[in-house]
Amino acid sequence: MMSGTGVSGVRGGVVVTSEGTDAQPERPGGAAKPGAETPTVIDEAGRQLRAPWAAGIAGLLFAILFTGALALLRSGPLTSATDAELAVMFATGGHLPIVIGGLYLAPFSGIMFLWFIAVVRDQIGEREDRFFATVFFGSGLLFVALVFVATAVASAVVVGYQYLGQPAPSATVVATMRALSYTVLFGFATRAAAVFLISMGTIGLRSRTFPNWFAWTGYLLGLVLLIVVTLWDWIILVLPAWVAIVSLFIMRRERARGRGAAGKEAGRMTRVR
Repeated sequence: MMSGTGVSGVRGGVVVTSEGTDAQPERPGGAAKPGAETPTVIDEAGRQLRAPWAAGIAGLLFAILFTGALALLRSGPLTSATDAELAVMFATGGHLPIVIGGLYLAPFSGIMFLWFIAVVRDQIGEREDRFFATVFFGSGLLFVALVFVATAVASAVVVGYQYLGQPAPSATVVATMRALSYTVLFGFATRAAAVFLISMGTIGLRSRTFPNWFAWTGYLLGLVLLIVVTLWDWIILVLPAWVAIVSLFIMRRERARGRGAAGKEAGRMTRVR
């Protein structure tokens, strides 16, 4: 028996102090303390978020959200309306498509694009070329930033009316904001997207993470974006289309690898039996 609050013995697998209070259950065999499994759960969640299927889903969501946002922002009736028509449209909710496209679809498409970049880089790993990886990552970030700026400018005319209590904008204001948004998106963001396609194609070719057609397609579409966008602005949709194709390829390859691994495991178990 020890003095004070020392340990006096063990009763029924429970450590008892000299005062008769239960300190804590014994952990035979060096069992982990409560909460020790938390890092494992977090690590597993992180591994799942970096899995190839995560890149595939993020790429597909980017393609859908970006295309939808662009369609809503570019095809709205506000672009050709007069001052009187604008007042009626805003009073009857005709500005809501811009709210949906500019404040919801476009921002979430940018988030999905960043996730797509992160998972692709994680898949390449140590085989990543530092020079082209810097260009790839920087051009991707620049593209998302410019898309955010362009959609913010395009949405500003409706944000003031919808959330700040301002009057409906005039046709002159709408035309000015539209021209600024158009310049940022098609004059600058598409160039960043072109660099992104070319650099990612180069990384895929050097690291052999993707087949050769991946790189050559990226080169071709990158050149198209650099040149053709000044003649036909809807050509920017080749970016979400390309990302969607790459995402489907990643998901299909991962599925094939999973089937191959399952087949090998089944064969090994058969031989053991």
